[in-house]
This record gives sequence, C-alpha cells and structure tokens, in this order.
Amino acid sequence: MTFRRVLIGNRGEIAIRIARACREGGIESVAVYSEADEQSPHVRAADRAILIGPAPSSQSYLSMSAIIDAARSTACDAVHPGYGFLSENAAFARECERAGLVFVGPPADVIERMGSKIAARALMIAAGVPVVPGVTAEDQSDEGIRAAAERVGFPVLVKASAGGGGKGMRVVRDHDSAETLVSAARREAIAAFGDGTLYVERLIERPRHIEVQIFGDTHGNVVHLFERECSIQRRHQKVTEESPSPALTPAVRGAMEAAAVAAARAAHYVNAGTVEFLLEGTGDAARFYFLEMNARLQVEHPVTEAVAGVDLVRAQFTVAAGGRLPWTQEALTARGHAIECRVYAEDPADGFLPQAGPLLLYREPAGPGIRVDSGVVEGGTVSVHYDPLLAKLTVWAESRDHAVARAISALRAFPVLGIRTNVPFLIRLLNHPEIRAGRMHTRFIEEHASELLTPTDPPLEALAAAAVASTISRGFSASEAAPSALDPWGTIRGWGR
Repeated sequence: MTFRRVLIGNRGEIAIRIARACREGGIESVAVYSEADEQSPHVRAADRAILIGPAPSSQSYLSMSAIIDAARSTACDAVHPGYGFLSENAAFARECERAGLVFVGPPADVIERMGSKIAARALMIAAGVPVVPGVTAEDQSDEGIRAAAERVGFPVLVKASAGGGGKGMRVVRDHDSAETLVSAARREAIAAFGDGTLYVERLIERPRHIEVQIFGDTHGNVVHLFERECSIQRRHQKVTEESPSPALTPAVRGAMEAAAVAAARAAHYVNAGTVEFLLEGTGDAARFYFLEMNARLQVEHPVTEAVAGVDLVRAQFTVAAGGRLPWTQEALTARGHAIECRVYAEDPADGFLPQAGPLLLYREPAGPGIRVDSGVVEGGTVSVHYDPLLAKLTVWAESRDHAVARAISALRAFPVLGIRTNVPFLIRLLNHPEIRAGRMHTRFIEEHASELLTPTDPPLEALAAAAVASTISRGFSASEAAPSALDPWGTIRGWGR
C-alpha cells in the first residue's frame, strides 16, 4: 500500500515539514487553512490547499468534520495530524477510519489508553516500568484527593488524568493549602479537558525531564531512537531540547531505553511516539520514573533526526501504509550532539507574554550543522489566534560544547523586527555557566529568573541598521546577489548576550 494524496491537518512549520516529506516520497499534499491563514507559508508549501473555516481553532483546525470533509473532497488517502490540535484525539482517529482515511499516527485505542494518565500509569506498572510513587484515588471528591495526598505524604503533585502542558496540575506542600489547590486543579482540568479526574504522586524536587523516541509498526517491531533532554521549560512547556542528555551514564541510558521499548510494547504502540521520564539523582545511582507517553510526533523530532540520521516523518508514512520500520535497532546509531531552540514571538521579561503583529524583518541563520523549521516569512503577520512559535532552530556538531557554541552563534544571526521574541533570552540561557556545564532541571528558568529574564532590546543603532538593510534589500531585483549577502547584524556585536 502506498499513499497517493495526504491531507495535512495542521498549520505552520509542522505542516511545511510534512509537505516536504510528502514531496520527497512522491505523495501529493493538501494543506488546510483558516481565513486568518490564507497567506501563510504552509498554504503555498503544499500541492493543493483548501479553506476549512474562520480563524478560531475551534471552527477550523480543531473541527473534525471540517478536516475530514476537506480530505474527502480532495480524494485523499490519509490524514497526517502533525502535533497539537487533533493529533492526540482518539475520536478524530476513529472518524478518519470511518471515513476510509488512514490516520498517520497510533491507533485510536492506543491514543485513548495513553491519553489517560491513570490508565497509562496502571499499564506501566503492569509492564514493570518504574512510575513515580503515588495514589489513584477511588474517591474523586476534593476530600478524597486530599486524603490521597495525606497518604502519599507532602509535598505532592496533584495532576489531571487527561492533562497536558501543565494544566490541571498543582504542587501541594501541606495540608492547609490542599483544599484550595485541589479545587483549583480540578476546575482547570475541567475547563481544559472536560474531565476533572485527578491523581496524586510524590513531588520530585528539581528533576530532569528526559524522553525517549520510540517507533513501532504493525508487524510487531518496536525500536527506540535514543533520548532527548527536555529539562529546560517555562510553564511546563519545553524551551530547548538536546540529544544525548548530558546527565545519563551508559547504564542508566540503557535501562531507560529498555523501559521505553517495554512501555511501547505494553501499549501495542504503532507509529512515532515518545515515552517521557523524570530523572532523580546523578550518576549510576540516578532513578527514573515514567511520566507519560505522547502518542504523536514530537515538536522536537528534529533533534532525533539530527543525531540518528533518519527521517521520522517519512517513516511515519511507511508505517501508516502498512510497511515495516525502515530500521532495525542494531542499525540505529547516534552520532554527535544536537540542540533545538524554540524561537517564540513572546516577551520573556513580561511573563513570556505572547506577541502578535507584522514581521518587519525576519532573517534565518544558515550554515553547516544549522537547520531551521519555520512557519513564517518576512512581511507576514504573527496571528493572535495560534501558538506564537516562529521557528525551531536545530544545530548539530561533533560535541556538546561545539553544539552550544553553534546554537549561540546561529541565534545571534537570527534578527527579527516588528515584535518581541525570545532570541536574546535563548542566548543568555545557553551562555549560562550551569547550562554550559550540562547541569539543569525543570525549574531552572524559574530559579535563575533574575539572570535570564532581564529586559534586553537591541540597541537603537542595531534597529536602524536592520531597517535600512531591509529597505535596501527590497530595492534589488531577485536576480541580484546583494540581498542574500546583506546581514543587518554583521557589524553589530553584543546585544542580547
């Protein structure tokens, strides 16, 4: 079985990434877009495009009927959901199947099973995968959850079973604060997921967050593609990722990889996915615990592609079409070090407040070992309706030190004008001595906020130089070499450090 035409049920940089994989695989691609995205780059990246609704996600990218109708009307064989939106929606996967469309991802029952943190936790315990000590309370009243917290012992983490992205999650440090925080967690869980089911687990202070890329097929093959360090986060959202993790010894790495494969087999997992762990301690004495399974392609998949030398999206199509994995475990090797930085339209100094507006200047870095996955272009507009991710900058080098240096250099060659971005913040972050030394944890940004979140704008001279360079470049014809050679930051050093 091969696909002739695939509908890409997403937008932005991941839609462009999928369209490129389709083109390389000889598959025709169909993009979908909302009224706000009519001029977006992902529309032009596909072979065809179809309008699916108004700007609000609920009426476009989150509308199952709109996506499926678009796939049917364009005679698609399959739907690739990307990540976010409907990618982990079991009901959508089932609707695709009912419509005769292949869902490029895991089966609906796997998404459903692993989407419940309580069900996933029980499955992992049965499979022998270590989990954080905790309690799933039969009594789901606020009083029952508070009693469960007492049994686990403070401090605890109260979490929404259907949660993600830190929603429906509260740290409860003592009995006195439990009533207020449990109620708040439940309200947030209901608002975000329509499900107020909670569970309680021991709070691991300052853990590292490490995930293992897994991939399965319908022929019983399951492999891991090494780990990614994802400890640098803000508001439970990842900011940078890297592979390999500087924290893992060979013994702990091997045990974690084996646990991830065991988790995937227990879930009967098919296609690309990720098993996430919390790491406590250091050296061979470090202990890891299952956190959750992401039943989709990850935002940070370019990190794995860089170190493993594979194309995960193309492999997704192969497996979704009924084929075998294109690699065996023995054939997979990791080489060098890769780091991804998420470049956002946001103001770190103002609580990472999302930004929207026109991109007056937007120039991406390039060079050996530099990859940029982006969904915007200069002259475009960052919408208020969607995630403010502009691009993912991924660098690869022979060593971690070289990769960090390359990432900083690339960020310094990434000018953006018109809106605030987190680029200066990322430069400060990667330059921090603790990050340079590979010492990090999930609360790193919070604990070092005074050093990392200082408001820093480019000097006025830099803004003027960039504006002039941009204006001049628009005056050249497309056939002239001068615009591509213009670097508005070329003679300016030091801002954002």
